[in-house]
Amino acid sequence: MKRRLISVFVLGILMTATGLKAQNNTGFWKFATHPPLGWNSWDIFGTTVTEQQIKEQADAMAVHLLPSGYKYLTVDIQWYEPEAKGHYYNPKAILTMDEYGRLTPGLKKFPSAADGKGFKPLADYVHSKGLKFGIHIMRGIPRQAVEKNTPVLGTTVKAQDIALKNSICPWNPDMYGVDATKPEGKAYYNSIIRMYADWGVDYIKVDDISRPYDKVQQAEIEAIRKAIDETGRPILLSLSPGATPVRAGDHVKTHANLWRITDDFWDRWGLLLAMFERLDAWTPFRGPGHFPDADMLPIGIIDFNRKTNFTPDEQYTLMSLWAIGKSPLIFGGDMTKLDAFTKEMLTNPEMLKVNQESVNNRQVSRDKNLVVWTADIPGSKDKYVALFNAQSKGDNINFDNADYASPVIAGNGSSQKVEVSVKNGKKLVLFVKDGGNGFDWDHVAWIDPVLTGPKGTLKLTDIKWTSASAGWGEARVNRTCDGQPLRVNNQPANGIGTHAESVIIYELPEGYDTFSATGVVTKDEGSVVFGVWVDKGSIDLPGKASVSVDFNAIGMKGKIKVKDLWSHKDLGVFEKKFGRDLPLHGAGLYRLTPVKK
Repeated sequence: MKRRLISVFVLGILMTATGLKAQNNTGFWKFATHPPLGWNSWDIFGTTVTEQQIKEQADAMAVHLLPSGYKYLTVDIQWYEPEAKGHYYNPKAILTMDEYGRLTPGLKKFPSAADGKGFKPLADYVHSKGLKFGIHIMRGIPRQAVEKNTPVLGTTVKAQDIALKNSICPWNPDMYGVDATKPEGKAYYNSIIRMYADWGVDYIKVDDISRPYDKVQQAEIEAIRKAIDETGRPILLSLSPGATPVRAGDHVKTHANLWRITDDFWDRWGLLLAMFERLDAWTPFRGPGHFPDADMLPIGIIDFNRKTNFTPDEQYTLMSLWAIGKSPLIFGGDMTKLDAFTKEMLTNPEMLKVNQESVNNRQVSRDKNLVVWTADIPGSKDKYVALFNAQSKGDNINFDNADYASPVIAGNGSSQKVEVSVKNGKKLVLFVKDGGNGFDWDHVAWIDPVLTGPKGTLKLTDIKWTSASAGWGEARVNRTCDGQPLRVNNQPANGIGTHAESVIIYELPEGYDTFSATGVVTKDEGSVVFGVWVDKGSIDLPGKASVSVDFNAIGMKGKIKVKDLWSHKDLGVFEKKFGRDLPLHGAGLYRLTPVKK
């Protein structure tokens, strides 16, 4: 869970894909010959999920999603912390664990775990519904166990002998890394994995282990793989968080069934746009039993009972890309409040065939965020095609002609005063570009953004923008991109919080001739360029764009019949190419069938 530390995805692409030696022990691939389909508690319940909620979700899942193949139900993070709140972590929390330093379910949340039963009673309930039971764990050994120096089951050593106190998670305070190069470190992992298998666990999501994929984590991954194999139980192994470096592709695919290629994915367009590049980059490592994981589907009712921020068009893009990119489909919404639209998205049988059965999935083209993917259909000359209009308003603006661009501004509190003439302007474009230091924490704010002129002073925070984008989170008035109160130097501030890459466009009212603001970086790792562009009438903001696939480019000739898989309608017969006018952030998913002569 939680937060980006460094853009290891970008770094990973620049490194070779053979940098880590992989072992060839891939019998576990048969446990997941198709991308796993399931549900995870994080998006809706955060750290607070309870036994009763899991049972309610299992009941709903058995009715609504199991018939379509969704079967893995996973209890996410902090099940061992009885007082956990929201999506956050308490460094002083008291965790529940046994005498061997192994975390156990907190009884306040999971009362059936009493008397050492662990998750066995809950797993039995989930299994009774025809479902598989999964849990989230953090890599390593609890700091609490190290402080108490608990014995390591099956060895003569104690927790302090295997803990690596310099190997810690940057966002969760619970654990120390484990020296899995030692037999005793491997024994600790054997002890917890054996316990999970005895509980009836079918799916283990291990967090803080696939980024940055250092030597400590690599050894832990190998130890966990071996421990699972030794149980004899067909447990799926999922690694988090992303971005897993692409250089680790050979190693990760020979130890895990799925691995995250992104940090936590939420319902923000900037995060969805980034997934096109990520899924494309991971194409060489996608195959039966081993799948790059684009993370959970934050649609429906999520985040403690709110509707997803994704528009219907964005949801079609999300589901089409996850389907043809063969990402696992792990729903994050409340299954007890599943609306008709969301259920149709998740259970569309033809979309699921694309995700589960297609092969040779690949990007065909990407031009100005108009994207085409295709995939083959085994035993058939038919193909699947996905067309995407991933453009946003402002994408076509040439920032090389900006009226103002700052030098690179870096570090928390760094700022740059901006003043630009807007005389004769029709639109005002505020942009923030990545400063290029390799970090993703480019949180920024436009402080006191105002227009001045003969009509006086007008705060931009008092008027609505035409469009706004942010590379993470979203642009917000008087709040940060992640929804916190906007503050500068520990004082409340008036302005617009956002995150690079960001484009915010306003219609310019008459009677104002100057724009001024102060661009401020609000995170230590931030490194950005602030810019302003005053449009005098040249910006074209089309609501649709034509996206097409050339049949020759995907190895098809002659006349081709096309079926729309979302609407289930036949669209007719086409020659040479097929295309559609798609709305911004929209997509289409199609089956192409050669017409017999």
